[in-house]
Amino acid sequence: MTDKFNFNKGLLQLEEIINKMESGELSLEDSLKYFEEGVKIHRQCHTALTDAEQRISVLSDSDNYSEEKPFGDS
Repeated sequence: MTDKFNFNKGLLQLEEIINKMESGELSLEDSLKYFEEGVKIHRQCHTALTDAEQRISVLSDSDNYSEEKPFGDS
C-alpha cells in the first residue's frame, strides 16, 4: 500500500531543498541530488493540485455552481 502524498509536507520539503541549494554550500553532486528530489516533489504537488481541481470541477458541475443564480435562491 502506498502512502497518500501530503501536499503541505511536500511544500515544506521543497522549501527546505531550495534553502539548501541557495546556501551555495553544496557540492555539485549534492546539488544534483537535491534538484532531482525537488523535481520529484514538484511533480507530486502538481499532480495533487490537478486532482483537486478535477474533484472541484466534478462537484461544482453536479451542483450547477457554474450557473448564475440570484442570491437567496436554492
